[in-house]
Amino acid sequence: MTDHGHELHFGGFLTPGAGRPEQVVALAKLSEQSGLDLVTFQDHPYQPGFLDTWTLISFVAAATSRIRLAGNVLNLPLRQPVVLARSVASLDLLTDGRIELGLGAGAFWEAIEAAGGRRLSPGQAVAALDEAIRVIREVWDTERRGMVRVEGEHYRVVGAKRGPAPAHPVQIWVGAYKPRMLRLVGRAADGWLPSLSYLPKGPAELPALNALIDEGAEAAGRAPAAVRRLLNVNGSFARSSTGFLAGPPEQWVDELAGLALEHGIATFILGSDDPRAIQLFGQEVAPAVRELVGAERAAPGDRAEAAAREQAAVAAGETTGLAVTPTPDPGVRLSARRLWDESTRPAAPPAPAGQRYTVRGQAAGQHLVDVHDHLRQELGQVRDLLEQVRRGAVSAGAARAALNEMTMRQNNWTLGAYCAAYCTVVTQHHGLEDNSIFPHLRRADAGLGPVLDRLTEEHEVIHEVVEGVDRALVELIHHPGDFTALQEAVDLLTDTLLSHLSYEEREIVEPLARYGFFAGQL
Repeated sequence: MTDHGHELHFGGFLTPGAGRPEQVVALAKLSEQSGLDLVTFQDHPYQPGFLDTWTLISFVAAATSRIRLAGNVLNLPLRQPVVLARSVASLDLLTDGRIELGLGAGAFWEAIEAAGGRRLSPGQAVAALDEAIRVIREVWDTERRGMVRVEGEHYRVVGAKRGPAPAHPVQIWVGAYKPRMLRLVGRAADGWLPSLSYLPKGPAELPALNALIDEGAEAAGRAPAAVRRLLNVNGSFARSSTGFLAGPPEQWVDELAGLALEHGIATFILGSDDPRAIQLFGQEVAPAVRELVGAERAAPGDRAEAAAREQAAVAAGETTGLAVTPTPDPGVRLSARRLWDESTRPAAPPAPAGQRYTVRGQAAGQHLVDVHDHLRQELGQVRDLLEQVRRGAVSAGAARAALNEMTMRQNNWTLGAYCAAYCTVVTQHHGLEDNSIFPHLRRADAGLGPVLDRLTEEHEVIHEVVEGVDRALVELIHHPGDFTALQEAVDLLTDTLLSHLSYEEREIVEPLARYGFFAGQL
């Protein structure tokens, strides 16, 4: 399998849990803010613990403005093809072309049958999917005359009217693993959408599966490149590697680029409900994979020319863009308490038209993001440890062993000592801003005054929240095993700190790139 040169796309695969529907919508909006191209949802209409996928997609479409949406994948046995075709086309028109169609032939047949669907054999499921794709394409094809006529064994449509046509050529992606279904993908679909976790041998299975798709495409007179190869991926972000797609972002970049160049994967969809993982995937991994794959695809002359331009920009000490991406607020709140009104936050004055930034200036803006990323990572580790101890999943000794592997430099850390040390890092970071960076920025641009005042006020609030965590730790000592107060305190710290860091980056990353950390730096 060779790289077909498709533009790379990156998306998210979110759990449509009905317990906290606002969280699902918040994560979808975060996916858009993080730069992802696509957000998808699994579809199990027989599962009462999930929101109805099509209803959720419609709601999320109204809550977003750019990101594309799809089922991953829609359960065909419980979704009638003509109605589905019109639903997809209608929402595509309403969203100005942001809907794609992921289809599955069906699984969990007992649940499907219990919900009123038909139990099909593997061969029947392939035939039914083939017929359904024909029906859907016929409904969308409003340029043809006459009614829709597909007289199949499983779907008999004789005389349905055509339309509406979608706003753009909606792609039909099929989840498939077996030979007959893979050949159908090559013959009739626009994309193949498997999950890497369903491949027992991992990426090693991709060449043989791709070959079956290519075989089906060529037998139908299509070019194999007409079928986009998508892939649902799971993994974890960590400081060191523990396996495939389990390690630091740079490892993800290398491994995903390898899948693109060696196996033709052009769309990567991350299965995660973790806000930080979504942000890392969209803001760090996706751009770097695009850059690496683009460099490999470029002709040697093009690469040399691009390298020369980059060297000239560095030598001149300036570039044309900020090249630093502030981290968006995840929008997910864990605590019912609200210590400030985010709608009253002032905004920094816009950058002057045509503003150019030195390499050192870009580094200054990026440094703030890097410091904040360290705080976010440490906060995530605190939350993870608290959850494990609260659930009794680890003993005190195991908790200490886990803490010793973190960034703290002392031995025999306890839960309280670790959190206290983390809170000290936060306090020191805010003290540096209040006593050095903020006065410099205030002198450099008086228009930043309201923003800096608000940030200082929020630093004071966060200090009190940190003190609340300390008080909760003392309470835990007096009442061992009761984590209620401590969990509430850490949830409040999570909400306030993540909200504050995102606001701070949004408003002062650009001024830092323009003015530096102190007078004369740039």
